[in-house]
Amino acid sequence: MDTRLILDRADRRIIAVTEQDVDPILERNAALRSARQRSDWGRHVANIPNVILVRWANETGLRPFTPEFNALVARKLADPDWKHLRTDK
Repeated sequence: MDTRLILDRADRRIIAVTEQDVDPILERNAALRSARQRSDWGRHVANIPNVILVRWANETGLRPFTPEFNALVARKLADPDWKHLRTDK
């Protein structure tokens, strides 16, 4: 993950831009979806890039890894729009 700070002199603010190459993570997720899981207990459900977690935290104002944020992540992973983050079928 790479974060750059941009100085906006007109509005007198600093903007943080965070970027991450997520292609390797998404490719690995696709490979894991086609692999057999050992069991249902403790199965690997998803691999979420850090930049996505930061985005969700910024959009909602929730602190990561709290029960409320974990519930948000569970809802996102159940949404077909985010199925590429899942590693299970």
